[in-house]
Formats: sequence, structure tokens, C-alpha cells
Amino acid sequence: MKFNNLIDLDLTQLSGQTSQPPWTYHENLNTYSNVIISDNIPILLKTSQNNINSFNLDYEIPNNIDESVVNKKKIEKSIKEEIIKMYDLDFDLDKFYKFLKDDEKLSPCCDFSKGLRLFRASDPFEAIISSISSSNNSIKRWTTSINKLKKIWGDEFEFPSGKYYKFPPSEILFDAYGDNLEEYEADNRQMEIECYTHNLKSCGFGYRVPYIKEASEIFTLECDYNDFFNMSYKQAYDEIIKIKGVGPKVADCILLYGFGFMEAFPSDVWIKRIVSYLYFDNNSDISIKELREFGMDTFGKYAGYVQLYLFNYGRTSGLFDKLTNK
Repeated sequence: MKFNNLIDLDLTQLSGQTSQPPWTYHENLNTYSNVIISDNIPILLKTSQNNINSFNLDYEIPNNIDESVVNKKKIEKSIKEEIIKMYDLDFDLDKFYKFLKDDEKLSPCCDFSKGLRLFRASDPFEAIISSISSSNNSIKRWTTSINKLKKIWGDEFEFPSGKYYKFPPSEILFDAYGDNLEEYEADNRQMEIECYTHNLKSCGFGYRVPYIKEASEIFTLECDYNDFFNMSYKQAYDEIIKIKGVGPKVADCILLYGFGFMEAFPSDVWIKRIVSYLYFDNNSDISIKELREFGMDTFGKYAGYVQLYLFNYGRTSGLFDKLTNK
């Protein structure tokens, strides 16, 4: 299967978007792989790229499923729809680049981010937990934690290419042990406490464990995350920010990467520095609330993409280092 769209797969996968960790990369094959569920069948997607204007996709089904009973036309139609959504292939990058170049402050972003697209979540709940985990955390640490979580609580599937894990649903994480003491007590202290590692704390989530547990409880007992797709941005924001541990930046990450609210403008200290530098004469007094409002009002339907491009520009051009050392 071939997709003729402008996209830089490496840049999109590795740009730190909080929809999910980067897919498994196989250096010898130059492919990215991950599992989705299509027509109730686990499918291993494998993407590869030779040039920025197109990419190829292959897929596998689990070893224990007879290929003869699989409706390939239906599966491939579903895969195509999922890939278009995840890589935001319907978004017109050329039109967006014209928008960037019309603003002399944004224009340099194009040179550092050609082919960068939103990396949307296949599973909105994974985007919720990933975004919560990313708060005050490095990209490497939160992605490592999410991958550990998947191996402990996610369904395991055996494909010709090897074992892969799906992100678990909210009800599974709702029942997960928070730390090794909780796991130790539940097991009637059968082993030394240090031996218990099937808990959220052992995955490296730290102080975020209660936030993950609360989000899991809410989306298991109180709320269907699919309802968010039918809300306005303001309605969705007002609901998601009620979750403990979800501040304005995390809320906007969830809404952008998990639910496709393109007007969201995730704002943290890094975005504050670069926007203040570009638009406010380096004024550090601008608040995060003012920053969000500025981003949404100024960039409108492109706000989410502008934030993504500004962040990548800041970290790859050396501008963040320059602003940090001021």
C-alpha cells in the first residue's frame, strides 16, 4: 500500500507529540511498526519511506489467525482510513506553509520542519495517559514509561515480525496497582517488597500515578471518551481539565492529539519563551493563559500545527538554547 503525501515519517514520529510513544523502529529494515485493531482483528502496521513525498505501508495479522478467513478488502479499507487519520494526511501542508511564510516570524519554521505532521492517536485513551505522563517529564522518560505499561497490562500479540503490545483500556489501568507496597499487600507479602514490579510506580510515572489512576477511573465509571468527539473545543476543555493532574498544557495536548481539536494551542515554558521572543519583545511576564489565548486567536484553525512547528523549530534550530542562556 502506497501513500503519496508529503510527510517526514522520522520527524513526525520523533517530534515528541504526546499521542503515543514513537512506534518500534527497525533500523535494518528502516520501518516503524505498531498495532491497531481493525474489524476486531489485531493488525501490525509497518511503514517505510524512501523520500519525503510518499511512504509505503505493509501489514501483518497474528500468527494464530487463519488468513483465509480475513476479509482483506475490509481490513485494507480500515487500515487506509486509520493511517490517514493518524498521520493527518488530509491536512494541506502546502496551504499551511503559505500561512507560515506570510508571517515573517513564523517563516523560518518551514526550513526546519518540512513534512512534519500531527501524529494523531489511534486510541484517545492512550493520548490521555501519554499526555498526563509527559507533564514535567522528558520525551525519553515518558515514552519509556508508556512502553513499560503496555508490556505489563496491554494485550500481547505474536506476529511473524515478533511480539507487540496494545495499549490497555481504562478499566485495566483502573485495577492496576499504584506502587509495589499496594502490590505487596495484595499478594499477602509472599515475596520481598522489592520483587514487586507490576505496578505503575515501577514504570517510572512517579508522582503522576494518582493522576493516571483517577483518569482511568473517570473513563471507566463516569465518562465515555467518545463523547468528546461531539463536543465543542470549550466544552471538551472544560471537561478534561477537571481531571486531577491535568493543567492547561496537558488538556490542550489531549484535545489536539487525542481528539483532533486543531484550535488547541498547548503552551508550556518552551512555547512561552519562543512566542515571547518572536511576538512580545521577549516579555517574560506574559501568562500561560494569555499565551493560549494569543495562540488560538492569532493562528485560529492552524493553532495546533503552529505550536508543533514552533516547538520543533525551537529545539532543532538552537533557539531554545539561546533563550535559555539569556
